[in-house]
Amino acid sequence: MTTALLSIDSVSKHFGGFTALDQVSIDVTRGERFGLIGPNGSGKTTLINCISGALTNDAGSILFDGEEISRMPAYKRTRRGIARSFQIPRPFGSMSVLENLIVPLEYVAHSGSLHLDDTRGEAMEILTGMGLADKADSLASSLSQVELRKMELARAMAARPRLLISDEAMAGLSSNEVAEVLEILFKLNASGITIIMIEHIMQAVMKFSQRIICLDAGRIICEGTPATIVENPDVQRAYLGA
Repeated sequence: MTTALLSIDSVSKHFGGFTALDQVSIDVTRGERFGLIGPNGSGKTTLINCISGALTNDAGSILFDGEEISRMPAYKRTRRGIARSFQIPRPFGSMSVLENLIVPLEYVAHSGSLHLDDTRGEAMEILTGMGLADKADSLASSLSQVELRKMELARAMAARPRLLISDEAMAGLSSNEVAEVLEILFKLNASGITIIMIEHIMQAVMKFSQRIICLDAGRIICEGTPATIVENPDVQRAYLGA
């Protein structure tokens, strides 16, 4: 049995005459902490949108746990175990933090099969793991920036993912807040969840990732450990210029 949970083979995506992804191939191992970096416009968001189902790739294949998912609707991918957090949190602001978790638990993880009390209990367990238990009854619109990022991760976790795509969960946070979010992601990974981290905060992605791929202009320009990535001249040119 293959150890790859996610296998991306020669995936391409075009927008008119613009090539956003050009024959990208990646394998992400079960339980791996995988980093995806690249300058703005490199294709990172297009790639994770193709994985999660927000976009459909024009060529190539995407296998999740051995199953082809390239033409599968996004909600079915979520139910099979792919969840993502978003760079800009969009909570239900008029609902409590707890209610924001009950929604995905009811409609994704359980499809209405559990009693509401059981769902509430599960939501509280997730919030406790995120350090948000004391905010359960607060309106989502009242949360601080770091609390919003934690709730965004909590909502992704409510889908019971096997693969979590963390899309710039630390953007705009202080160094102490970055450390808080990193600690949560390490704990989630230790529980068995495979994590793809997309992040511009290089210190964070280098500390978290076991393996990193750098995209530039829709192509992979480097793959390796954090130590080899930072020393790669192509990566340095992509971020700093010639």
